[in-house]
Amino acid sequence: MAVSQSANVLEKAMGHVEGGVTEQNMTNPDRDREVYGDPSGEKMKALVWNGKNSVQVVETHKPKIIEDRDVILKVTGSTICGSDLHLYHGAVVQLQKGDILGHEFCGRVDSVGPGVKNLKPGDRVVASFQIACGECMYCQKKLSSQCERTNTNKVENIMYGGRTAGMFGYSHFTGGFAGGQAEYARVPYGDVNLLPLPDDVPDEKGLYLSDVLSTSWNCVVDTGVKEGDVVAIWGAGPIGQMCAEMSFIRGAKRVIVIDGGPAAWRLDLVKSKTPKVEILNYTDLPSGQTVTSKLKEMEHGGPDVALECAAGEYAKGIGHKIELALGLETDTSEIINEMITSVKSYGRCGITGVYVGFTNHFNIGALMERGIRLIGNGQAPVHLYWKDLLKMIQDGSLDSTIMLSHRVNIDEMDTLYEKFEARADNLQKVFVQTRFSDPPAPGTPELTSWK
Repeated sequence: MAVSQSANVLEKAMGHVEGGVTEQNMTNPDRDREVYGDPSGEKMKALVWNGKNSVQVVETHKPKIIEDRDVILKVTGSTICGSDLHLYHGAVVQLQKGDILGHEFCGRVDSVGPGVKNLKPGDRVVASFQIACGECMYCQKKLSSQCERTNTNKVENIMYGGRTAGMFGYSHFTGGFAGGQAEYARVPYGDVNLLPLPDDVPDEKGLYLSDVLSTSWNCVVDTGVKEGDVVAIWGAGPIGQMCAEMSFIRGAKRVIVIDGGPAAWRLDLVKSKTPKVEILNYTDLPSGQTVTSKLKEMEHGGPDVALECAAGEYAKGIGHKIELALGLETDTSEIINEMITSVKSYGRCGITGVYVGFTNHFNIGALMERGIRLIGNGQAPVHLYWKDLLKMIQDGSLDSTIMLSHRVNIDEMDTLYEKFEARADNLQKVFVQTRFSDPPAPGTPELTSWK
């Protein structure tokens, strides 16, 4: 928390990078309701961050159009992501009390700015989690997650040597945009950052084009999974689950998914949905055996490819736990080191789980000596993939509902965070409905309530 607050102070003192093209640091219309709130006075429910490990569903004002290419959405579906837990824990810097969270959402167009010509009220759409201008060097290549003009945060620019695009509901570090865990959302450059959903794709399938499907596909493709590969995946959450499915689509010969501890139940879930998957529960390994030694036992030399779908804030060993607690590192290197030592020489390791800063005890020697390719997959460029993924959903070659376990109401989203954090109730991927949502699509979960 102290680091996050210090980063906010530093950003305020330094100012922003020049070149921004859209209003930023507007994470809740109630920050200035005269400027950002809809003149009708209509209110909405939204999930806000209140501090470390504290979120709350509150009533705030509906946003209004403030720029020509804005679109206001009636949110019909959102979700919770493992990335949201990094915010919940305060692991991502520059959060402020009252920020509306949520980077994955879909909805119906409520209103459009005068510069939006390709959408109209009533259209069903899904939003990309990143906000792209559509015109800069990266956007012209469809590398939308690296847009140069929608995030002017100087702290990120200094830390990373560059900036990601602005992102919905993901702190002021990524521009400070109100998220979609709400009944309404403002989408800057809505003509670029919204993809129309056809009638044959219900929200329960189309929503996940926003992030999880594009992120999983990017992980698999960017790390170079190819015909005949043996792939090991760290993390059996939704991203890991879809990476397993997509690795087989890309021609992988074997896929081994690794998880354990309180989340070990996810291995059985993944196996039940994709029977070809092999699973490895690291908490069941006998004394003296490691994930690396087990993988080399399962496959001569180890897998060809390792995919990190977990994240860097979850330490296993006491040393990294202490260093994280003392702020001596922001991310543990344990999974990365396991990947490097597990793959075949000249193997490929892709990092898709969120890492935000610096790590200690990184096994650079193994990386160099064995010729391991370590690839930061980056925030997935949704615009590069989402049209092709939509076609795969339509033709049946990709079923996003295999990860969908629950449906809840936005009223209970604060409880959802607590349960998702605890890996409780076999929560995998969740569809969060609002008062604007359609009834559950056939074959998808009915509503769960904890009240």
